[in-house]
Amino acid sequence: MQKQLVTVVGPTASGKTSFAVRLAQTLGGEIISADSRQIYRGMDIGTGKDLSEYTVNDVPIPYHLIDIRDAGDKYTLFDYQHDFHTALQDILSRNKRPILCGGTGLYIESVLKGYHLPDVPANPALRESLEGKSLQELTEILQNYRRLHNTTDTDTAKRAIRAIEIAHFQAQQRVSATGFPSLESVILGLHIDRELRREKITARLKARLQEGMIDEVKRLLGSGLAADDLIYYGLEYKYVTLHLLGTISYEEMYRQLEIAIHQFAKRQMTWFRGMERRGIPIHWIDASLPMEEKVAAALSYLDK
Repeated sequence: MQKQLVTVVGPTASGKTSFAVRLAQTLGGEIISADSRQIYRGMDIGTGKDLSEYTVNDVPIPYHLIDIRDAGDKYTLFDYQHDFHTALQDILSRNKRPILCGGTGLYIESVLKGYHLPDVPANPALRESLEGKSLQELTEILQNYRRLHNTTDTDTAKRAIRAIEIAHFQAQQRVSATGFPSLESVILGLHIDRELRREKITARLKARLQEGMIDEVKRLLGSGLAADDLIYYGLEYKYVTLHLLGTISYEEMYRQLEIAIHQFAKRQMTWFRGMERRGIPIHWIDASLPMEEKVAAALSYLDK
């Protein structure tokens, strides 16, 4: 009998990874990451990769779609769908339980609903027409398209232009067929109190800076990666790069980054609530519960 897919969602700092790993240990499962930045090698501290979390009682829990590309490589939603299904079939072929875990709502929803997201080519003419527009103008243009898009696509002008390019391409295609099937999954969400989430985000940001996040960005820049490519990844990589370029001070970097992460977590929850409105039920579990209680709550939602 094929093992049912389990999906774990939640905002940043809710403890998704450790929860999913413990669930995998209990169910004999393997993790498929749904994080749009953890796919990149060398982007470790800023993405919160924390690979040590994938070990429970000295037993490693296998994970997939982490460290699969070099930083700076183009990686599309089409790529993610393809890589996800390759990992899924690999796990199922070994009769293990697949557990999809991450905070990139667009990745998660695209594989659960089987969205048709072809590999979108560059559109130089469209890009040229959008050059020079403000981020607010680009965001308004993107909102005119009715296709599905993640609000994190508007973190930077470059990301917004690419999102418009994808939306424009899809609007022209009028393709109803999907390249991948929709999937049945029990979806578990970790809900964390807003103030506790803010405290954890602040504490984690301070810890990452102490762990060498600025040096990590320096190494990436030193390896030949363009500053614009790092800024494109947003959040930690955007603001630390701007600081290293001398555009903002350390204090400004910290303040702006902290605000941006809080806003990002809020947008993640808005996305997950939107998934529920779009017909994807999520079973919410209190993130502050002891791990044993969270796992027990999860098991109550799964087929035995």
